[in-house]
Amino acid sequence: MRLGFAVFLVVLGSVLYLVNRHVFRWATRAFSLSDRARRAVAWALAFGLIGMLGGRLLSWIAAGPLVTTLVAVSSTLELAVLISFALLLPADLVRLGAWLSRRWANPKTTATSDTSGPPTESGAGHVEQVPRRSFLEQAAASSAFLIGGGSALYGVLAGRQDYALEEVPIRLPGLSRSLDGFSIVQLSDLHIGQFTGRAELAAAESLVLKARPDLIVLTGDLLDNDPKLAPELGAFVRRLLPLARRGVIAIPGNHDLFAGIDPVVDAVERAGGSMLRNRGTLIGDAGGSFTLLGVDDVWARRQGGGPSLERALATLPKQGGKVAPALDAPRVLLCHNPSYFAEAAGHVQLQLSGHTHGGQVNLLVRPADLLLPGGWVAGRYTRSGSDLYVNRGFGTVGPPARLGSPPEVTKLVLTV
Repeated sequence: MRLGFAVFLVVLGSVLYLVNRHVFRWATRAFSLSDRARRAVAWALAFGLIGMLGGRLLSWIAAGPLVTTLVAVSSTLELAVLISFALLLPADLVRLGAWLSRRWANPKTTATSDTSGPPTESGAGHVEQVPRRSFLEQAAASSAFLIGGGSALYGVLAGRQDYALEEVPIRLPGLSRSLDGFSIVQLSDLHIGQFTGRAELAAAESLVLKARPDLIVLTGDLLDNDPKLAPELGAFVRRLLPLARRGVIAIPGNHDLFAGIDPVVDAVERAGGSMLRNRGTLIGDAGGSFTLLGVDDVWARRQGGGPSLERALATLPKQGGKVAPALDAPRVLLCHNPSYFAEAAGHVQLQLSGHTHGGQVNLLVRPADLLLPGGWVAGRYTRSGSDLYVNRGFGTVGPPARLGSPPEVTKLVLTV
């Protein structure tokens, strides 16, 4: 898993290098930087890129405050570059359109012009157009860099700690009246590691205490990537147990597989919680109950495993070789990745997922709506008579920042 993650970092680094190079060219062109200034910008961009990726790899070997600081600073810089790049794209399109229009109008002039950007006109037009274009480029670059840097700083210093407790009523067809109002608190994507430590976990615990749930579920990515932090997870589960009369039930996520699934499972179960991996259990009593199913993460398919609703149902108590009638409905499914909803919809009444972080960084728009399967990014969705709720998660991955996607603890109230 770590080898695969290292390959992912190499691919990511290649893409980010191209982004940094483009931003560097914008800065040098728009502001006509001197050689010394160009070198300073180049070194700053190199620090952001190498520090973020190298610090991530270094954290596997020698995690500590210095490495955490390195990753935090470099990741903030790299996030500022990414936001600036996105904001400069419209200006790139305008420049491209202007260049194409001039080429179409005067192909002989453009054929001998500099192909690195929109060509300039000769004569009197040169005197007026170049300064105007230079001014507009400086304005576009200045705006992009200021917004990019400011947004990145806000996301790191404030956005990732803008905790929210969301209360969501869910009608569960077939639910016994004795369970009307039963509450489930969902925590997802803690990513216990460099940027989710005891202070962040204490904030989560405070919100759970405020919610006063009947049951607590942890829907994956409990650790970030370091199995040595499994005891921290166990201590957190142990503190949560008294806060819900039905206890704590967890499922794994892809980062738990990266860290090593055995330490994660061991930490949860030694603390008194339950880990459901393609297993099911009954919540309730003789007066009324519902079936809670937990499946493995979809990334486990790469190792020959993966989520299986059928296997989870097969673990339920039987009567005469068949699932007992009382267990036939309703069903609540825990699955880390919301993409599994495409298979589970119509077979469960409710699926609870995380994984997406609600996009984590959303400035004006939420790109994840277009990039993620099904467009299941955050909040509630319905398909084939089933409901899906996607929790925005509590921690972060990549840059320790959140914009337009506050970290979330969800209180789901089941109703008849």
